[in-house]
Amino acid sequence: MSLFIPTYFSPISQYSEIVRTNEVIFEMEDNFQKQSYRNRCYIYNSNGKQLLNIPVKDSKKGHLNRKKTKDMLVENNVSWQDHHLKSLQNAYRNSPFYEFYEDDLLPIFTKKYTFLQDVNIDTYLCITDALQINQTYTKTKEYIVDSDDDFRDLASVKNRPKKNFERYIQMFDDKHGFFPNLSILDLLFMEGPNAISYL
Repeated sequence: MSLFIPTYFSPISQYSEIVRTNEVIFEMEDNFQKQSYRNRCYIYNSNGKQLLNIPVKDSKKGHLNRKKTKDMLVENNVSWQDHHLKSLQNAYRNSPFYEFYEDDLLPIFTKKYTFLQDVNIDTYLCITDALQINQTYTKTKEYIVDSDDDFRDLASVKNRPKKNFERYIQMFDDKHGFFPNLSILDLLFMEGPNAISYL
């Protein structure tokens, strides 16, 4: 059993640990933190690294960090889903495997979400299905202070993974070089079924 924070189309570092465990435990009782993959991911477009961010509602200005992640509401007054889908299409429509996975991804960009955690769980289920891995997952009912297999730090943008990532061909690496640890989507669209071997 390994402890993770549900994140939005998680970085490759998170999935490289997920594939090694039989059971994923998602931390549901942590406090929301800005500058984390809880509501963002990075993809590779023709200009380089691109941030895709899910806007969240801030009920009390400046108090996001005191709100539990499971209670974070998605700000749907902004058409973030349209923007993210168009960004993915523009960046990856000519990639080897984008069309192979596009139909499976579309529901995430058309479903109306209230809670951020629901988006993240749906992206997890979509990716584990695409990778054909069958991990079961459970959710915590109270905050876990210590865990032997604790990968919650992989949700932080500031934490650099200790693991070195081998290069794989990326869409625009001839222009901008190799970007390690992007969203799992980058690896999936470029490597397809071989992504699981890379992980």
